[in-house]
Formats: sequence, structure tokens, C-alpha cells
Amino acid sequence: MNSIQAANYFVHFNSNCYTKLHEHLQDSNYSKIFILVDVHTHEYCLPNFLAVLATETPIEVIQIEAGEIHKNIETCTGVWNVLSELNADRKSLMINVGGGVVTDLGGFVASTFKRGISYINVPTSLLAMVDASVGGKTGVDLGTLKNQIGVINIPEMVLIDTAFLNTLPANQMRSGLAEMLKHGLIYDEAYWQKMINLSNFTIEDLDILIYESVQIKNKVVTEDPTEKGLRKILNFGHTLGHAIESYLLTHDAKEALLHGEAIAIGMILACYISNKQEQFPIEKLTNIKKVILDMYGKVHFDDSDYESIIDLMKYDKKNSHGNINFVLLNDIGTPVLDRIVPNATIIDAFNFYNS
Repeated sequence: MNSIQAANYFVHFNSNCYTKLHEHLQDSNYSKIFILVDVHTHEYCLPNFLAVLATETPIEVIQIEAGEIHKNIETCTGVWNVLSELNADRKSLMINVGGGVVTDLGGFVASTFKRGISYINVPTSLLAMVDASVGGKTGVDLGTLKNQIGVINIPEMVLIDTAFLNTLPANQMRSGLAEMLKHGLIYDEAYWQKMINLSNFTIEDLDILIYESVQIKNKVVTEDPTEKGLRKILNFGHTLGHAIESYLLTHDAKEALLHGEAIAIGMILACYISNKQEQFPIEKLTNIKKVILDMYGKVHFDDSDYESIIDLMKYDKKNSHGNINFVLLNDIGTPVLDRIVPNATIIDAFNFYNS
């Protein structure tokens, strides 16, 4: 697969990853390399990565706890302290090997340590490959509020080796598929149709879909790198999805959802709202609901949950001037931005999802 040029860096794929990484390390004269992993990628991914990492530069491995609950400033402080203790300097390199928590947090740590050191992302989850690989977004959560603290700062490169997907459990694969489904809904109906016919797909077919998904996101981000307009379409399903994800994280009696699982619900809700406010075709709404529920199952929401979830939407990063801004659809591949939605319509959307 050819590398994809993003904004001032490249996304490399599979065997080409390591050729490009070795060339970069030879040309850059880094003082030290710090590899950030979580407890899972330390066990399942790091050995394979180290086996192909050919360099004379000293390497240190830093491990953090796994999971969204640890994507916070306290974890950053721990990593900053370790970097200081291990004498990291401005010519050090951080390589983040893991899912979205590791790449988001590691990118933020690198972007802020000594006012910024270089970093490379090696996404090992499907979600991180198709979502966190493009755009230079780094950051952490503030309590249970998603990605409230962060900066946009591009990596030296991103390395997507789909062999790492062999280490993922099924729910993590489904989580990543949600972002790929989103790319079809907001950008390309033909891609959406490919994504809903996965039953007979091979690993090679999945490689192609991942590549196309990265291409879609890269086209959007390249046109609007600082999220002034078009890039907002990537928030489709996220306004309510993030609120649902945060809400379930705070309730011990309810089962927490992975990011993609929550976004899948948010996309059904957004498609319902699109039908009510933007005349999104009812037959496509019905089909999207069936496709997503068949893939993810259904989470039950009580009437008592609605108000708390709606209240959490006020923290969404796309809001402005006191308004909660939704991305909706006129049709598949035809998004519209900055739509205001009455609470009553949001409640109707939840009732539609529950029905």
C-alpha cells in the first residue's frame, strides 16, 4: 500500500512502516527513544515491535495502566516524571504503541514535555488506526469528560501495521468499525455499502477498508486542519455518543461502553434527528438502525437517564456561544453543520432507539 501524505507527515502501512521508521531514525540523531505502552500492548504488541526496531539509540519503555479511566492528567504527570528521571531531553523521541488512549495521551505528553519533543504513533487498535492516525489531535479527559485538555500537534509519522489487529478482542474490533461506518455516512455512500457487507471479507479486504477510511479522514482534515468548518463533520454521532460514554462511566450500576460502541448509538440518534430536522430519508434511517443494532446489540436507557445525558452535552468541544452544535445528515454523504436540536427531539430519538 502506498503511504498517505497527511499534513506535513506520512501515514505508512504494514511492511513499509519499518522501512520508513528505520530511515527516519538514521536521519534524525535522537538522543533517546521512549516507547509508551499500556499493560496490554506491553504484553501483546511491544515484543513484535521491538523485534523489528533496528537502532543503536538507547531505548526506554514506559508503561501506563490500560483503559479510558486512566486517560487523565495524573497519568501524564507520571509519564512526565519518568521522562525527567530518565534524562529525556529536547532531542528525545517518544513512540506511542497502543490504542487511542496511548496515542492521544502519549502525543499530548510529548507535545508538552520541555515545550515539545518529537513523537511517532503506532496505533494497535482498529479505532486508533482509522481515527487517531490522522489530524494531530492529542489530549486527555477531564474527569469523565472526553478530551477536554489537549493540543493539535502533528507526529513525525504514523505507522499502521494491521498485524496488530490479531491481538484485539471482538469488542475492540467492533469499536473501531463504528468510526469506519461513520466515515461512510458522512462522506461516501459507496463506502458505507462496503462496510455493511463484511460477512465474507478477508484480512486483505479489511486492509483496503482501513486504507480507504484513513484516506477519507485525511481528505477532511487536510482541507480544515484546525476545525473551523468541514472537519466538524467528523463529530457526527459524537455529540450524544460522548455524553453517553461519559454518563455510563459514572454509574457503577450500568455497564460502561467502549468509545465506538457509544458512538454507534449516537449515530442512530443523530440519524433520527436528521430525519426530523433535515428530511433524511426514513428508509435509510431504518436500515442504519438495523445495521448498527445487528452489529452492536442494544443498550437500554430509562427515561431517568435522558436528562443527565443531555446535560453532559454542554461539554462537547464543538459547542460555541452557549449552543450545542450537532452534525446531521441531509443524506448519506451529505452532512450539515452547527444544527441546534430541541431537547424534546433528543428524547424522541432515545425513544426511537429503545423501540
